[in-house]
Amino acid sequence: MTTPTPVTPVDGPAVAVTDRLAGRAVDVPAAFIARLAATGAQVLSDDGARADAARDWWPLAIGWAAEGAVPQRPAVVVRPGTTAQVAAVLSLCHQAVVPVTPMAGRSGVCGGSVPVHGGVALDLTALDGPVKVDETSLTADVRAGTFGPDLEAALGRVGRGYTLGHWPQSMDLSTVGGWLACRGAGQYSTRYGKIEDMVIGLEVVLADGRIVHTEGHGPRAATGPNLTQLFVGSEGTLGVITEARLRIHPLPPAQARRAFGFSTFAAGLMACRRILRRGATPAVLRLYDQAESARNFDQRRSNVLIVLDETDPALLAATISIVDDECGERAGAHPLDVALVEEWLGHRNDVSALAPLWRAGIVVDTAEMSGPWVVLPGLFEEVIASLKAIDGTMAASAHQSHAYTDGACLYFTFAGRGPEGDDAWRERYYRQAWDTVTNATLAHGAAISHHHGIGLNRSRFLPEALGTGFDVLVGLKETFDPAGILNPGKLGLPSPFGPTPWT
Repeated sequence: MTTPTPVTPVDGPAVAVTDRLAGRAVDVPAAFIARLAATGAQVLSDDGARADAARDWWPLAIGWAAEGAVPQRPAVVVRPGTTAQVAAVLSLCHQAVVPVTPMAGRSGVCGGSVPVHGGVALDLTALDGPVKVDETSLTADVRAGTFGPDLEAALGRVGRGYTLGHWPQSMDLSTVGGWLACRGAGQYSTRYGKIEDMVIGLEVVLADGRIVHTEGHGPRAATGPNLTQLFVGSEGTLGVITEARLRIHPLPPAQARRAFGFSTFAAGLMACRRILRRGATPAVLRLYDQAESARNFDQRRSNVLIVLDETDPALLAATISIVDDECGERAGAHPLDVALVEEWLGHRNDVSALAPLWRAGIVVDTAEMSGPWVVLPGLFEEVIASLKAIDGTMAASAHQSHAYTDGACLYFTFAGRGPEGDDAWRERYYRQAWDTVTNATLAHGAAISHHHGIGLNRSRFLPEALGTGFDVLVGLKETFDPAGILNPGKLGLPSPFGPTPWT
């Protein structure tokens, strides 16, 4: 079984680790810990386990780790092995008003798994493995703590082999429940869809311990509002996902690859739009601006587009024909060595440079958003220019990573270095860079996140992003979790445990 992988070690012994966030942290007395253990779930309260559960892959926490600090430790880590145990733990915490932060692979990059108010860290990694695969209907029932590689390996062993088609950059680090909770996307999403397109039904445990099953009885239904999609993307604030029914696919029999260079990023965006407009959905359709083309492919004069598709040979031929037609000379494109696709496949999940950069004093992060095609060229230009204008910025770049008929995801990267000895600069710059990207996104009427979610880092932006819809979300929270115990401090929601730090 795959296990969580921390982004970087915390410098110093576990007993000496400190909490960087300054919010109210709820302690859990020994008597209550004994009641948690009586549910049958594994309970861990040692310094090492608590320090591990104190953070996810939020880049800001890397700098804190180099100082021997974590965002916030829970009072105790509880690892249930069954849905019944999850229900029993939540029921106890609901009655005692103890905050519960659901987590598993902790691969999120927005602080969504940080237990900002202490309490219980609910580790779901013991809820692992496919429960049932229906080869005729092409569905799989999968427990929420199943890691990506373990799921694909299990599906590959069934019959002639199957795949979910969900390949996020965090594949080796993340779980099914995390994908659903944050409305994640895989790198092959243009062919297979995002996780909300793959899920049919859920098993969810509510804050008071009630177990709910949503949808899942057919490919589509008209049985009132779709409760499945209510919990997808809720980041553990409305309920804890314990199992999901997902759509799967036979392993693809054929594959094709292409690479092209465009004179401008805008020309590449137009080509992607035209490909989707004609009904072609190649699994991978990724466009890199000139800075990222140089950094990733040593192509210094082009905006590189890489294309990969996998499907039935007849569909594949039609898709690639459209791609070739839309990426010709009239589009301002020229063919590049198809080996660039293999180069991308070799390093697409490599984030090994992230921690060393932060430890060297360089602030670096990525911010993804999505918007309609009509705003993307202008939004790209504005965000890059605005990031470069921030004092201390060393680099600002972007690529288009996920495309649809009506728009696409732009994925920005920024890096900056401050003056020597100014320890407070790092967080000031980080916040200013995020404000720059997000405010421009909102001004263009685009969505502030495509697949990373909101977590802690983006919480301050969600009320404006949702407008009056945010009041509806608050009402849902009050209905599903009246005591406010589930993942408090996230999504910008009010918390009974006091103000949320950082936001």
